[in-house]
Amino acid sequence: MYGFEAMTFNIHGGYLEAIVRGHRAGLLTAADYNNLCQCETLDDIKMHLSATEYGPYLQNEPSPLHTTTIVEKCTLKLVDEYKHMQCQATEPLSTFLEYITYGHMIDNVVLIVTGTLHERDVQELLEKCHPLGMFDSIATLAVAQNMRELYRLVLVDTPLAPYFSECITSEDLDDMNIEIMRNTLYKAYLEDFYRFCQKLGGATAEIMSDLLAFEADRRAVNITINSIGTELTRDDRRKLYSNFGLLYPYGHEELAVCEDIDQVRGAMEKYPPYQAIFSKLSYGESQMLDKAFYEEEVKRLCLSFEQQFHYGVFFAYMRLREQEIRNLMWISECVAQNQKSRVHDSVVFIF
Repeated sequence: MYGFEAMTFNIHGGYLEAIVRGHRAGLLTAADYNNLCQCETLDDIKMHLSATEYGPYLQNEPSPLHTTTIVEKCTLKLVDEYKHMQCQATEPLSTFLEYITYGHMIDNVVLIVTGTLHERDVQELLEKCHPLGMFDSIATLAVAQNMRELYRLVLVDTPLAPYFSECITSEDLDDMNIEIMRNTLYKAYLEDFYRFCQKLGGATAEIMSDLLAFEADRRAVNITINSIGTELTRDDRRKLYSNFGLLYPYGHEELAVCEDIDQVRGAMEKYPPYQAIFSKLSYGESQMLDKAFYEEEVKRLCLSFEQQFHYGVFFAYMRLREQEIRNLMWISECVAQNQKSRVHDSVVFIF
């Protein structure tokens, strides 16, 4: 389980591990969610959140509130906590924390490129970008016409540059190519993060391997389901799967040839951890699959706090807080649109 990290971990990592465990204690509980689900207006939600750690971020917001305001302020809290940890971190923890933001960078790049393709205003798109994934030259992404230009003009100076080597083509950017680019970048990012965690060794490698493998497997399932009925060939589909995880390599071979959701289910039920997820769904149903995956991920993230002297708690905390923000967004939208009967559909309880 542990190597010698128990002897030396606290020299550089002890303070920040204590900080992140303190932050974890501030996550909303099931009782908080039950109260939030009873709210009649967004101002009621604000009033309830004023008693939590989100209070100082929402207290000066005037009525009427909007869902976007609540999500924005809650995200701002996460960003502040991340920046505090990043400022205090030394190597290799500082690099580990940077890796956590690369996923948001990829999402931001795709958001800007897709928005530009559909002739949306760049300023409006920048406001929608996740603050953890911002970099200096992000606004100039709008000038790129194909992958090669995107790389040469903008991304060569960002941390995403090494991940672009696999998807530089001269093809023009369209919706299909952009989605393939997103998944190719994510594949390269997850494999790189996995190798970095393996290099760290000890409990960090053990816990992060499990969390990243789950992420890679979930992406493989989503890619398969989303590509059913499109012109993406089986070989192209297989190239988008990460080269690690519980499904690698035999599960990937089976997923690559799936033609419908029930075939995906048949392939996944051979793996006990995923059999439990698919057993919650009725045949032919994929709408609730995302929630089932989120619930399993939350369970694994919470378990990572049961061990000490590892960096997995930083990754777990960021993911749990992001899930909490998704929950708050769903509850706020249901309240704002007077759809309270659906409020429990997508809320994933963390504790």
